[in-house]
Order: sequence, then structure tokens, then C-alpha cells
Amino acid sequence: MQTKFLLHSSCSNSILVFHGHDYPSLQLLGSYVPAQSLRNGAERSYAVSFQRHLVKHHVRGIHEGYTFYKGGKKKFVVNAVSGQPLESESGASASKSTWKLAVNAIDAFYRFSRPHTVIGTALSIVSVSLLAVEKLSDFSPLFFTGILEAVVAALLMNIYIVGLNQLYDIEIDKVNKPYLPLASGEYSVGTGVGIVTSFAIMSFLVGWITGSWPLFWALFVSFVLGTAYSIDLPLLRWKRFAMVAAMCILAVRAVIVQIAFYMHMHDLNTVHKLFQTFVYGRPAVFSRPLIFATAFMSFFSVVIALFKDIPDIEGDRIFGIRSFSVRLGQKRVFWICIGLLQMAYGAAISVGAISSCLWSKVITVLGHVVLASILWTRAKSVDLNSKAAITSFYMFIWKLFYAEYFLIPLVR
Repeated sequence: MQTKFLLHSSCSNSILVFHGHDYPSLQLLGSYVPAQSLRNGAERSYAVSFQRHLVKHHVRGIHEGYTFYKGGKKKFVVNAVSGQPLESESGASASKSTWKLAVNAIDAFYRFSRPHTVIGTALSIVSVSLLAVEKLSDFSPLFFTGILEAVVAALLMNIYIVGLNQLYDIEIDKVNKPYLPLASGEYSVGTGVGIVTSFAIMSFLVGWITGSWPLFWALFVSFVLGTAYSIDLPLLRWKRFAMVAAMCILAVRAVIVQIAFYMHMHDLNTVHKLFQTFVYGRPAVFSRPLIFATAFMSFFSVVIALFKDIPDIEGDRIFGIRSFSVRLGQKRVFWICIGLLQMAYGAAISVGAISSCLWSKVITVLGHVVLASILWTRAKSVDLNSKAAITSFYMFIWKLFYAEYFLIPLVR
């Protein structure tokens, strides 16, 4: 059984619509209902009872539900449904809540994974893998399978490394990066430990299944250096020492990524040849483009290692992290980084200029001239007193890092 009441209110005057009849003398709260306006005792009883209910509950509705609207004049529509919940409304609310939880979970993991490092890792592996391509027929299903194996395994290890660093930097990140899930409290320590442990195991599992020893050893060395960089144990937590920290990042980003993942295409096989490819079955050659990529990324890795500490100087100083920014000052380290990158771009332009391949010469020279010009123009406009400006420029450095990996496969 359903009973519907419609009240129309302007100031204190109200109209009660009850069983299809209007009663204009009824006031919304606390007034009497004239007897002559009610046509029978039953209707009077319902009206008085409903009026008292409104006074007591401040128009919260009868039984399970009500809908409340506001306009220039007030209109209240009250539905009283005996014993029937508003299933559609509760279902919609539950659906929205589930969706919001899912979005928040994805956003938290996105921030936890440090996406700029994930992108850099993926691009570098694809770029270096392309150096092993010698002819068009090399673009086979086997080639793409090899890249997929390397990218998946490396990204899993990447998340382990950045996650472990956050686990041991919770207090520092509350100052430097309060938006990270562990620092903000969105993730508990137990959740963080669970994520990094599972991702490390999955990374090694993928590396083992592929049967590629260069890939497996790349993962293992990255694991050891990433753990030693962050974990707070005697003789470890190498991030406390500026030079050692920079060497860790250089070893992973410049040497392991370039050589080991290139060697993922060139595996040791003593049965057929002393040195032949894992994917293609050709002898591995440390080519000119590979040597260039390793040398150039050595500069870039040092720059990233130095620059990442510039916006974090406050927390590092409080917690005793003796970074170059703490020891030398933000401004000096900033311009050292710019100088190193300009030197790297100058060397790249020289390599391109002496190339015997015309199209490679043009692309290499022009590409690096453009990047060097953009870097210099942007650097001169940075406000070194603004943490936001420095952080934004640091992310710009990563964009230059990505751009370089688009140019590397074109160096010949």
C-alpha cells in the first residue's frame, strides 16, 4: 500500500493534498487544521498525525524514503512505502562507491609506481632492442616476443626498486613528496611490502622462464643495486652517499639497460657459436650506435642522479642525506647538470656529423641541436627559489631522456 502526500509551502502557509483533496489552512509546522476543512474524522486523524510527525522529525519522511526538492517556492514530495526499501537508489550508490574505490586504487598505484621511471624504462628497452635490427625481416614475431619479455620483466623490477625506496623514505617523503601513497597513509607499510615483494618475485620468474641469461642477470644486478641503494642496513642505504648513489643510477640506466638488454638479443651459446644472439642467432657486435647510447646515457644518468635531489633538499637535509644539492647548493648543482647535458648534446652532434649515412647524419645533428636549444632556453627561465618550478624542470629532463631514446636507433 502506498500513500502520497504533496505539501506546497510558501513561507509558513502550506497546502496539503491528501487523497486528492486540498486543505489550504494547514501550516507546515505546529499549527492547527480547521475542522471544517476536513471532510471526515478519518481524514482529520491522518492530517493531525502527519503534522505531528513532521514536527518531530523535521521533514525526514515517513518510513523508508523521501525526496526533497528546493525551488523559489518549496515543494515536498513524501513517499511512504510500507516495508519496501529504495533498492534502485541503494544499488546506484553502491555502484558509485565501488567505482570510486577502483579509481582511487588505480590512482594510488599509479603514483606508487613513479610513472616517469616506468615510461623511461620501457622506452629505453625498446630503443636499445631496435639497435639489434639489421634488416626489415628482423621485425618478426620472435622480435616482438623478445621485447615483450624484456619490458615486462624490467617494469616489474622497476616497481620493486621505486617501491622499496618509498618504504624506507616514508618520513622523508612526508616532507619532500607527501602525495606518495605510503607518505600520505593511503598505503600501509604492510601493503607496500606486499607489493614490492610480489613484483620482485614476478620479475625474476619472467626472467627465468625466458631462458635468457642476459635478461636474468640484468634483473639480478638491478635488484642488488636497487636494494643496496635504499635498504637501511649496515654498510647499505647507499643513497646517503652522493657519489655512490650516482654510480648506482648510472650502472642501471646507462650500462645495464644499454648492454644487457641489447645482449638479450645476443646470448652466449657455446653449442653453436661462441657468441651468438638469443633472438636472431647472429654474432653479437658492440656497434657504434650501442657505444654511443651507452656513453650518452652515462651523462644523462648522472644528470638524473644529481637533479632528482635538487627539489628534495629540505627533507634530505633534515634526515641526513648528504646529496650534492645539500653539500653544494641547489643553484650550483642545477647548472652542473645543464653543463653536463650540453656536453652530451655537443658530443652527439659530433658523432652525427662524422656519420657516413646521410639521413642518419641529418637527423642526429638536427635532432640534438634542437634538444640542446630547448634545454638552454628552458633552463634560463627556471626560478631556482621555487620548488614547484624546479620539480617541473626535473620532469622536463625526463622528457629529454625519452626524446633521446627516439633518436638512438637512428644513429648509424
